[in-house]
Amino acid sequence: MDLPGAGDWLAWVGERCEGALADAVREVDTVKAGGSATEVLAAWNCAETAIANADAVALWAEVHPDAAVRDRADELSQQVQKYVTELSLDRDLYAVFAGLAAEGLDADATRVLEHTLRDFRRSGVDRDDATRDRLRELSEQGVRLSQDFGRNIRDDVRSIRVAPERLAGLPDDYRAAHEPDDDGLVTLTTDYPDLVPFMTFGADREARRELTLAANNVAWPANDQVLQDLLAVRRETADLLGYDSWPDYDTEVKMIGSGRAVADFIDRISAAAVDRAGEEVVVLRDRLRVDEPAADTVTTYDSRYYGELVRREQYDVDGQVVRTYFPFEQVRQGLLDVTGRLFGLEWTSVDRADAGTWHDDVASYDVGLEGRHIGRIHLDLHPREGKFKHAAQFDMVKGIAGVQLPEGVLVCNFSRGLMEHDEVVTLFHEFGHLVHHVLAGQGDWTRFSGVATEWDFVEAPSQMLEEWAWDADVLATFARNAAGETIPADLVAAMRRADHFGKGLYAAQQMSYAARSYFFHAGPHDDLTAYGDELQSRYSVYPPLEGAHMHCSFGHLDGYSSGYYTYMWSLVIAKDLFSAFDTDDLFATEVATAYRDKVLAQGGRQDAADLVADFLGRPSSFDAWTAWLAE
Repeated sequence: MDLPGAGDWLAWVGERCEGALADAVREVDTVKAGGSATEVLAAWNCAETAIANADAVALWAEVHPDAAVRDRADELSQQVQKYVTELSLDRDLYAVFAGLAAEGLDADATRVLEHTLRDFRRSGVDRDDATRDRLRELSEQGVRLSQDFGRNIRDDVRSIRVAPERLAGLPDDYRAAHEPDDDGLVTLTTDYPDLVPFMTFGADREARRELTLAANNVAWPANDQVLQDLLAVRRETADLLGYDSWPDYDTEVKMIGSGRAVADFIDRISAAAVDRAGEEVVVLRDRLRVDEPAADTVTTYDSRYYGELVRREQYDVDGQVVRTYFPFEQVRQGLLDVTGRLFGLEWTSVDRADAGTWHDDVASYDVGLEGRHIGRIHLDLHPREGKFKHAAQFDMVKGIAGVQLPEGVLVCNFSRGLMEHDEVVTLFHEFGHLVHHVLAGQGDWTRFSGVATEWDFVEAPSQMLEEWAWDADVLATFARNAAGETIPADLVAAMRRADHFGKGLYAAQQMSYAARSYFFHAGPHDDLTAYGDELQSRYSVYPPLEGAHMHCSFGHLDGYSSGYYTYMWSLVIAKDLFSAFDTDDLFATEVATAYRDKVLAQGGRQDAADLVADFLGRPSSFDAWTAWLAE
């Protein structure tokens, strides 16, 4: 895509989106004119390509430094979603597809037809006029509420001010970057480069509590009512479509299959992790009592700090030493080298003037495979005002063979200096989505392009790629300190041993998040704070934080809706996928190529369960995850 660079972004965003929508309208007219199944599906594919190009405008609402461009992108995104809703409720359009015969179509075209008919049914196209009108209204309300929910999080950076001595325990580079102001105080924000190191190394327990409370109250109180309204929209939508609940509607097109199965999965993981989590929290509590003899409860703001101390004192892993081996620039280049070697990809840097990107921070690379140019990626990895606050991959262009090359954007919020190792792991994880997007963007059908699998599988490939950020031989290729010394293999081994501590705690806390996601959607609740605290008490070993309203800053309640269980569900699959690799040679060509071609490159051409079975030679199981939890 030709981006405007220093040009008029406001005009370009509008022209790009509205031009793509005009293309879609023309292609839909061709579909409505009818023809053979092959002709109709070809025109529909062109329409879906144009819609995807228009829908990519949502990216600029999350990353562009100009608030006017972000606001315009939000407006345009509403137009796109309104058009998509109109199509989904268009009976004349539906009748064309319903009248097509699948005979003579290949497997991919047949799958497109089946999924298209399924989507029409799920939209309510076959309902009466009044119901369809209400569904249309609900869809438009849902889009606006989702945008409000995300914008409130994106625009709300909280902070605390503390005396310099309350930075005790923090690394020298962190302290140097946080000089006192004219009042002699240091400002700490809820942005990741401030938050993560402070929660890991900050010895001042009260300051950790203050910053945790600030982070948990981002977008409070604004998002409390926004979320209630969004939940109500989803409940009514599911009811009008004949589903017992929103989770039942949401899971119909996911691997897990039903809302009840989500609740059962949450309970299964919780039961598997409960003993280990209980043992681990006792270890944290005992270490906490060394500093606070009267303490009887480990809190959320203790967990990361005392987890770090336990790893340092009992596993001989000092996070402040570890981070010296991970300067940001080295990690970024190392990531490219590792993934290039693993998947046979070539990354060629593109000058910003040629890439025309939206900010000086953005690094762009053309992607090659076996001598062919197959796409472009953009890495936007540091925080700034008005930017998306978490970590995610966004589509810029869906790849369609012979039509357009895939382009994806990785949006994160890392420090420009030294990285914590868990941030390195996060970068590998998120980059996995980007690789998936590009490799799966070489086919003929927009419907299957990129990360187009069932939503509860999308995290599995990225979670599996995290394993390469834990391998001593892999890390030795890029992890070096200022003296040029490579990270020692025995330190990496100790890091791996230390990483086993806390797996039960992690699983339990993940289920508390998954429970919020599921049960918030399963039925109405007058007080989301109180109900969230109840779920926290039920599933997590950490008590609720008094005065916190974390659901307001829990961005996944929008995009993942009732499906936050996805992260653990995908991890079960990721551990199974990784079992096919030789841990003594993570770059073994045969298995890496098979994984690339049978899983990543397929996009949505098959059900995820079939992709996994094709690669593993058997259906996926819990065995590898269970063994991992027991290590």
